[in-house]
Amino acid sequence: MDIIAIGIDVSKDRLDVAVHPGDEAFVVERNGAGLERLVERLIQLSPSIVALEATGGFETVAAAAVGGAGLPVVVVNPAQVRAFAKALGQRAKTDPIDAAVIAHFAAATRPEPRPLPDEATRLLSDLVTRRRQIVEMIGAERQREKRAVSRQLKKSIARLVKALEKELVSVDTDINDNVRGCPAWRATEDLLVSVPGVGPVIARTLMAELPELGHLNRKQIAALAGLAPYTRQSGQWRGRSFIGGGRKIVRTVVFLGAMTARRHNPILKAFFERLVAAGKPKMAALIAVARKLLTILNAMLRDKTSWQNA
Repeated sequence: MDIIAIGIDVSKDRLDVAVHPGDEAFVVERNGAGLERLVERLIQLSPSIVALEATGGFETVAAAAVGGAGLPVVVVNPAQVRAFAKALGQRAKTDPIDAAVIAHFAAATRPEPRPLPDEATRLLSDLVTRRRQIVEMIGAERQREKRAVSRQLKKSIARLVKALEKELVSVDTDINDNVRGCPAWRATEDLLVSVPGVGPVIARTLMAELPELGHLNRKQIAALAGLAPYTRQSGQWRGRSFIGGGRKIVRTVVFLGAMTARRHNPILKAFFERLVAAGKPKMAALIAVARKLLTILNAMLRDKTSWQNA
């Protein structure tokens, strides 16, 4: 049975909207008045799904407006949509065409709408992202310092690193004030950091980038983080399983937590050693530890149980 799916291509100044099935399409400006018109029109259409591509943050306000009106909205992966377009033989790429492809993609795949992060969670996500950017900039400057020969150049790098480190302290303070100032977030962080291998940076990144933690089952949360293995098989041939997709930042921090947990978390250390003793490659065993760590954290938040009482 066909469903009514809406595809929205988001750009800086406008939103191109397409309805599937059918050829209906319209454009609104990406401002307050345009979003009001968009919501009014979508309510009239009563869609089963409204899909927008992730476009570097431009989609956030539009998704919030649509979701705030009680409509089923989902932000989809641009790479998946583009692969879908290629499968359809759609090589042309314009904003109206992209909106139609997104609508067709949503109708075909029927992605599950998820609750959008609230304003406080989006702010925390922005702060965590900014912290990561500053850390990367400091790392890049440190590498330049190693290659620098000129004394003047080294002084320039040192001044910039000092300024970045000062800004990092400021952002860390903002993150800490936001998390510790909210009773619910404070309780969540305390549960997460009770696990050996999980520190404040990992906990706060998960709170910001994976708000679904504690609300999904273990397979769903692993898939969302890109830690669910997928197999490669054809006839009698069986290839190695791989992980991928999902939220890269979440997968990265959970993997970092797993590297610490395999040394200092008694349960996960024993789990890792058991896998290696059974002939599992160390990297595959470490990925399994990361997946198990994430499912443990998911269960702890679901049950409101700390590590000591687990």
